[in-house]
Amino acid sequence: MDSLIKGDENAAFAIETKSMNFYYGAFQAVIDLDMQIKRNRVTAIIGPSGCGKSTALRTFNRMNDLIPGTRVEGQILFNGRDIYEPAVDPVALRSRIGMVFQKPNPFPKSIRDNILWGAKINGFEGDPDVLVETCLRQVYLWDEVKDKLKKNAFDLSGGQQQRLCIARAIAVKPEILLMDEPTSALDPISSGKIEDLMTEFREKYTIIVVTHNMQQAGRISDETAFFLNGLLVEMGSTKELFFSPKDKRTENYISGRFG
Repeated sequence: MDSLIKGDENAAFAIETKSMNFYYGAFQAVIDLDMQIKRNRVTAIIGPSGCGKSTALRTFNRMNDLIPGTRVEGQILFNGRDIYEPAVDPVALRSRIGMVFQKPNPFPKSIRDNILWGAKINGFEGDPDVLVETCLRQVYLWDEVKDKLKKNAFDLSGGQQQRLCIARAIAVKPEILLMDEPTSALDPISSGKIEDLMTEFREKYTIIVVTHNMQQAGRISDETAFFLNGLLVEMGSTKELFFSPKDKRTENYISGRFG
C-alpha cells in the first residue's frame, strides 16, 4: 500500500491534476483543473472568497471525501499515481500529504500526545521522546513548552497551537504539507513565525498554501495560482504573476479592482 501511495518520486511533479472537476451535490466548485505542483517549492493559491481554492486544496489528500454528497472527476496524481485508484487508502495517503487548517485544531490531549498520536497510528516504533523533541524544535516550539509537555494543548496560545499542529503534521514524515489559510486566525507576530516556517520548510517538504493575503503570497511563495469562480485563471512564478500577469482578470484582482 505504501509503495503505491508514494508512487514514483522521480515523477515530473509532486501533485498534478488532469481535467479535475469537483462537485458539492449539483454545484460544481472546481472546473476542469489542470495544475502542476513542483517539488520543494511553496505554491500559493490566491483568489476571492468562494472561488474554489480551499476545495481544490482539500482534494489533494482526499479530505473532501469526508463531506457527504461530494464527487470528483478526472485525475489527481501524487508522484505520478492517481490517488483515487481503488487500492489507495485515504488514511495512509494523508500520512504522506499532511494538512494544517485555518484555525488551530490540537487534540484535547497533552502537548506530547498531540505529536505522538498520528505517528503511533502510522506504525512509529522509534524513541517517542526524540520524536517529540525533534518535531517541536523544527517549529521552534521546544524551548517554549519543554517543561509543559504533559499539559493540555489547549493551554497554549493560538500561535503556539498552530505551530503544534504543524509539528503534529510533520511527525508522520509527510512529503507534502497542505496549509489552508494557516495564519488567518493569528496575530501578526504569530503569523510571521508561521511564514518563516513555510519558507524554511521548502527544503524538506512541498508546501501548498491557500491564502487570502496577497502580500503573504508574495513574501513566502515560489509559485502562485490564481483561482476565480472555480477556474484556475493563471499560474506561474510568483514574481511574474504579480508583476507581469498574462490574464487581465489576474491583473484586476492583484491591483485590487475586485476581491
